[in-house]
Amino acid sequence: MASIASCSGLPRAPLLFDLHSSRLISRRLLSSSSSSSHPLLPGQDLLVVAAGAPSTANLAHKIGKAFRLPGAVSKARVYADVNVLRPKEYWDYESSIVQWGDQENYEVVRKVGRGKYSEVFEGINTVNHRPCIIKILKPVKKKKIKREIKILQNLYGGPNIVKLLDVVRDQHSKTPSLVFEYIKNTEFKVLYPTFTDYDIRFYVYELLKALDFCHSQGIMHRDVKPHNVMIDHEQRKLCLIDWGLAEFYHPCQEYNVRVASRYFKGPELLVDLQDYDYSLDMWSLGCMFAGMIFRKEHFFQGRDSHYQLIKIAKVLGTDELKAYLSKYHLTLDPHFEALVGSHNRKPWLDFINADNRNLVVPEAVDFLDKLLRYDHQERLTAKEAMAHSYFYPVQAADTLNNLADELRLHVR
Repeated sequence: MASIASCSGLPRAPLLFDLHSSRLISRRLLSSSSSSSHPLLPGQDLLVVAAGAPSTANLAHKIGKAFRLPGAVSKARVYADVNVLRPKEYWDYESSIVQWGDQENYEVVRKVGRGKYSEVFEGINTVNHRPCIIKILKPVKKKKIKREIKILQNLYGGPNIVKLLDVVRDQHSKTPSLVFEYIKNTEFKVLYPTFTDYDIRFYVYELLKALDFCHSQGIMHRDVKPHNVMIDHEQRKLCLIDWGLAEFYHPCQEYNVRVASRYFKGPELLVDLQDYDYSLDMWSLGCMFAGMIFRKEHFFQGRDSHYQLIKIAKVLGTDELKAYLSKYHLTLDPHFEALVGSHNRKPWLDFINADNRNLVVPEAVDFLDKLLRYDHQERLTAKEAMAHSYFYPVQAADTLNNLADELRLHVR
């Protein structure tokens, strides 16, 4: 999302959902038909794949899903039974009834962003004249819309979590929109390179507050990335947004692995382990953190999901990957296994350079190492992460600020 300017002085436009929905024309994915007419010798296709020559479409065609034997069920280390213990009404979003607000209370000011499932506008509430953010949803299944609304309602008021203010719908097109609190934000590509060592500690700690809260409420975000972390640097406020892919965690349930953005996908998604849990968010956070301290926009940057695992394996090593697969009784497709190859683990210190040396302190490396683990059950939980020594300076500052607030109260 781009930086959001003040509403004052900007022209207003009526909120016309029917016009918006008319632009939502479905597009077919075009695939290349330029395959060779010559038959391949046995194993020849594998050699070509290993050389990195084939297109992504051809690669996806050759590589099948991983095979998993029974007997290695995975369960979250923390907050596993939150939704088991809560009433069905808390997590049963499909049975929930949406209470629609009045669309006429809002006007669009300008477009500020777009995503796969929505377009986002800066808007204004015409009743109280306060700025807001209006997320107009593209055509998706009703249950997905209900899920996002239910999760946002359950998390309302949580630390550093965007507040859902209203849900409205166009009477003619039935296009739904979510109305959120207004958030001032600086584009991460501009902001992150300016961060000091303390800034990174501070904002990652703030993000961990949001993650621990949503996990404690039985909810996985499943799309943690810089684009979904709004930061008002002047006010030093952080907000975790876009809960469209979020889901309620139920132990032993199998989930869709086609979640999270490619560069932030955990290994569990890339090897088709479906009974994943909150720890997926901790991997994504680790990828964000690595990008911050190493001054690299995307730390693992594969050209597709298969090559994403290769990028990870070239850093974390293939011996550790094999141990992970063995623990959960997973077997990769032979083509995929050959493509991944064999790699030694690369020391984190190898990524230090003149530009990031001041950020890659020992406690940062230790913290990163405890997040970016193949085995999701070995990663720090959000609460464990907050207790890491990397955040001692932030906790000390918090303590001083709290003492100062108490002193001011006594003086009054």
